[in-house]
Amino acid sequence: MVQINLRLSKAFLKDIDTTWEEQGFNSRSEFLRYAARDAVKHPEFSREGWKQIAASEHDLRSGSAELVSREEVVEMMDRGEDAE
Repeated sequence: MVQINLRLSKAFLKDIDTTWEEQGFNSRSEFLRYAARDAVKHPEFSREGWKQIAASEHDLRSGSAELVSREEVVEMMDRGEDAE
């Protein structure tokens, strides 16, 4: 393996640490390798798409958005509604 260096804000690193621990990864490195591999294998997720996902996650955590079920999303799509 090759070692690389990343510069991240302390707040972002804290979010990463919380996430890898909650999701059951053995280490931060394992989680970051998984995330990088996933990003390479699924390029259909654009940078803009990831930004929207992050913004939605922030809204959920801050209480300014409401979580909806898969069924509710499908229903909204069938009616042609915007999920926002």
